[in-house]
Amino acid sequence: MAICLSGQSLKKVAFIDLTGPKGQRFDYLTMDDEDHYLLSAHLGPGILYIVDVRTNRLVKAIPGLPGITGLEYVPGPRKVYTSNWGEEKIGVVDLRTMSVIKRLPTESKPNGIAYAEPFRKVYVVNTLGKAVSVVDVDKDEVVKVLRFDSETGTPGYDSIAKKIYVTLRSTNEVAEVDPSTDRVTGGYPVEGCRSDHGMAVDSEHHRAFLLCGGTHNLTVFALDSHRTIAHFPIPAGADVVKFDAGNGRAYAACSSGSIAIVQEDDAEHFRKIEDFPVEKLVHSLAVDSSTHRVYAPEQEENGRPAARIVVYEPTRK
Repeated sequence: MAICLSGQSLKKVAFIDLTGPKGQRFDYLTMDDEDHYLLSAHLGPGILYIVDVRTNRLVKAIPGLPGITGLEYVPGPRKVYTSNWGEEKIGVVDLRTMSVIKRLPTESKPNGIAYAEPFRKVYVVNTLGKAVSVVDVDKDEVVKVLRFDSETGTPGYDSIAKKIYVTLRSTNEVAEVDPSTDRVTGGYPVEGCRSDHGMAVDSEHHRAFLLCGGTHNLTVFALDSHRTIAHFPIPAGADVVKFDAGNGRAYAACSSGSIAIVQEDDAEHFRKIEDFPVEKLVHSLAVDSSTHRVYAPEQEENGRPAARIVVYEPTRK
């Protein structure tokens, strides 16, 4: 494990040991701000972990979610929607009972998920199915399937513009969806970005941070004016990117052994802070918007199998 030196922009402050098998792949994480929970998908064994971030303790490990990749928390009903690649279904987990209450058939390789809260819908990307499944969270039913001429990557919701955006990996575009009608209202090419997969959205400034696997860069894209603003080189294996609006930082997990960090100074100006060293195979993370802590799951430590989440505090740089 890389030692955090003074001057680096993250500081390791805690570990959270998990109960699942060591050495198996993790995938997406997200926050439940109502309960102060971190939700983590352990893809290999098909487990959803519920962690209390106030105590850094595991509350529950929910099995029976084969190939769990994406996940999204829906406040109010306190439900988690999961992408179960191993059975090609969308899982519905009730956090009140800590159990799986429903499984919805979906398209090939369900992946990232985004929630459009005013419309009571979650949008589940089906990467190999070239589709997005729209789920009504009150009925827990798939109400529409959006189809594209491209593999789909990651969805994101702009809560101010009230639009869903989806990365289109094969055509190097970002698609725009109107959640009020579930119609695709646009497709915008991203200059200088090939094979865009991961995406995080800054709703306040209508900016997207895109991970471009083919060009090995993080691209900042204007969702309102449909133009590329900046490119930053990043290490290989970039998969998941998260944006912390509170401190204006985008964090990109790169499985070659880094978290790439980009600072937003304002809507037109961005700068690369560093590639912060972490264990290899760390390709996902989450950010707590209230504490600004970063959580990254590890499946190995110094080359040995592991199953834990590392907690980082941001520093200024």
